[in-house]
Amino acid sequence: MATFSAVSRQHILQAIAEHDARGGDDFLGVYGYGRTAGSFEHEGRSYPAIAVLGVAHRFATGRQALEDEFHGGAEAALALLGRRGFDVPRPAGAAPAAPKRARAASPAKPRTAAPAKPRAVQREEVVTLCPTCSMALPATGRCDYCD
Repeated sequence: MATFSAVSRQHILQAIAEHDARGGDDFLGVYGYGRTAGSFEHEGRSYPAIAVLGVAHRFATGRQALEDEFHGGAEAALALLGRRGFDVPRPAGAAPAAPKRARAASPAKPRTAAPAKPRAVQREEVVTLCPTCSMALPATGRCDYCD
């Protein structure tokens, strides 16, 4: 079973770039994926969710995730892509999330608002990749596999 915690948006974009360079059918054929129902859009083009994530897993870890390793199928793959900031279709029949309503304060206990704490911005780390094998480069800047 593959885990996708190491797969970042950058790895997914790299897999999308390879999909564009090879073409859809060649991309699926080279990596051994079939046509699946789950697809997502990026910059106006449609991509197969499981195939792109499987190849992105290869860029992140060095091992391609196979089609049968996706627990939850296309829905789980689309959910992961959504968490990485990609536009994914909503499930059929799902309504947009309704805004939450604020509760009315009790007249006996008026609430005082605590000062808002500034939220720390989490920035995604940019990883430098080897131009030959696409593995993440160590701090030395030289690929352990290619050099």
